[in-house]
Amino acid sequence: MTDSMPPITPPMSVPECSQPATATVQSVSKTYRQGVRQVDALREVSLNIESGSFVAVMGASGSGKSTLLHLMSGLTRPTSGSVLIEGQNIADLTDYELTCFRRKRIGLVFQAFNLVPSLSARDNILFPLYAAGESLNDESELTELAQPLGIADRLDHRPDALSGGEQQRVAIARSLITNPAIVFADEPTGSLDSVTGDSICKLLRNLCDQQQRTIVMVTHEPSVAIWADSVVVLKDGQIVNQFLTNECTDAQSLAARYQQVVSIGGQEMLHSA
Repeated sequence: MTDSMPPITPPMSVPECSQPATATVQSVSKTYRQGVRQVDALREVSLNIESGSFVAVMGASGSGKSTLLHLMSGLTRPTSGSVLIEGQNIADLTDYELTCFRRKRIGLVFQAFNLVPSLSARDNILFPLYAAGESLNDESELTELAQPLGIADRLDHRPDALSGGEQQRVAIARSLITNPAIVFADEPTGSLDSVTGDSICKLLRNLCDQQQRTIVMVTHEPSVAIWADSVVVLKDGQIVNQFLTNECTDAQSLAARYQQVVSIGGQEMLHSA
């Protein structure tokens, strides 16, 4: 712990938003069955994601961070509580309606790039439009998307001819092609070396700053989380704290802050049980 570290605040309820909330999680719980055993992956989680913000979600393995991202992105449904994207409660949608909504309003980026090997980078990026029976209005739209990502000259290449960083940039372009309300990224740098990972983090930061994209990113790396505006910390399926990254001078101080939050947050949870 560093002497200059700001004091830890207690676990938070839904924070007040100074900007409209692109995503709102209200008292969400998720329970799984493993034989006769019940596993509470998330317990009464509430969270607001402001429009145009970049939020990192951190926690140890099994803390519920990926479950939270999957619930917010509509990949799975909560056991209780609600998830709203741009005011739409996704629990009210049928499976087909949810698929259509997710295709148009939600962007997804994963640790595994999930590119179609037989398709060019161009066709991988355009795949969500093809799936929806749509097409680009103007080829310049693709160029304008690819240029800031540094892949404009790689669009005719298949994934096996691209580096890991280029493949992830293609995956990010694919997530943006429908102009989604929010982009969810699950460990987007997990399969990349540190230099390439930093370039992806810088890219996500620029998308937020220059294009006002709203980004929620799951990570366990302080060096990745430091690029976000704020960090949400999960432990044992609950949010134990949320803090601003500008309270940290670098990744090392963020790591110390995170460890302090987890320790005190765990004690708070124990006392409140």
